[in-house]
Amino acid sequence: METFGERLHRTVARRGPLCVGIDPHATLLTRWGLTDDVAGLDRFAHTVVEALADRVAVLKPQSAFFERFGSRGIQILESIIRQSQDAGAITLLDVKRGDIGSTMAAYASAYLDPLSSLCADAITVSPYLGMESLQPAFDMAAAHGGGVFVLALTSNPGGPSVQHARTADGRTVAQLVIDEISQVNRGVEPLGSLGLVVGATIGDTGHDLSGVNGPLLAPGLGAQGATPSGLRAVFGEGMRNVLPSYSREVLGAGPGVPELRAAAHRAADACHAALG
Repeated sequence: METFGERLHRTVARRGPLCVGIDPHATLLTRWGLTDDVAGLDRFAHTVVEALADRVAVLKPQSAFFERFGSRGIQILESIIRQSQDAGAITLLDVKRGDIGSTMAAYASAYLDPLSSLCADAITVSPYLGMESLQPAFDMAAAHGGGVFVLALTSNPGGPSVQHARTADGRTVAQLVIDEISQVNRGVEPLGSLGLVVGATIGDTGHDLSGVNGPLLAPGLGAQGATPSGLRAVFGEGMRNVLPSYSREVLGAGPGVPELRAAAHRAADACHAALG
């Protein structure tokens, strides 16, 4: 069975590292001239997939924007996950789940078990109930060739109050998360299947990401203020494994398929120049 790390490495080698979020919030639907309802959601999401799923490495649907429309929104989410995968894109479902015991195991089954209609290639999770709480997701991912991206250093203003807090051994909470993921990925070739989420806007944090040996998702490029040229200050020696992630900067170019493709191409070129 091909691991997520192997699959991602192969896809990035062929398509480049760009990740594009699928975030159909109300203002974007309105900007596209669509209604803020299930019909607008369906048109928006499937247009993005049509435009980008056969050319970018990763598509990252934000689950909340589909969940807000109930079961019909979830049906659309299921549909675009399948269509994106059929077109060769890696699907990273942004759910940021984090719980304990049987509840976390249920989340893992929902999003990482191929028997589930919501199964994606990878998901985002939160470690703040303890890293051990995420083990069901790690186990499910390992069993089925999936990936897990753990929140480490986020760009929200309140994040540092938790992430930069010191543990008993002097490390920050974020560095503890980074080190535990690094340990699991150690020695894996060509790339580990556990990744981290590190905001592209946070600048130099003093944290060491060089040994993660897994993908580093960098949200916040474009409309949120981060630039490809600023990635080195955040990731340092970890630059080789960065997945630069754009959402509004690309999505705002719609609703035309050619315009979406052109915006993604511009973002990819800028990232290629910065990442090498």
